[in-house]
Amino acid sequence: MFDNTQSFERLVLLIGRGLLGLYFILPGISKITGFAATSEYMAAHGVPLIPVLLVVTIVMQIGGGLALMFGFKTQLVAFVLAGLTLVISIFMHNFWVMEEGLERNHEVQNFVKNLAIMAGLLYVAGARLTSGAGKAE
Repeated sequence: MFDNTQSFERLVLLIGRGLLGLYFILPGISKITGFAATSEYMAAHGVPLIPVLLVVTIVMQIGGGLALMFGFKTQLVAFVLAGLTLVISIFMHNFWVMEEGLERNHEVQNFVKNLAIMAGLLYVAGARLTSGAGKAE
């Protein structure tokens, strides 16, 4: 199927980076189109400095997503997006303060999903270092 393992590895990393990038770009765009609703959601979760943090989040999501997709500063971007994902998870998916029920289960699912996204980002950062696939950076 592939001439060698390195070609397969590069293809898989490219696809993975593209999917992870898309995961951040789409929510970044939806935060622009739904700025007021996102602000209200953030306020309901006790997030401070909402206008500033929301704009910073949008820039990080869209800019970081594009950088991942195009392989620009992949290691740094993956670490930054992993950190952003952790902060978002702690503030926005704080299931531990909710009563049992459907909403709490939904937030647990989102929190665990975000842990998996963080794992993927950390893997991409580490794979870029060890595989040689990021030498063009």
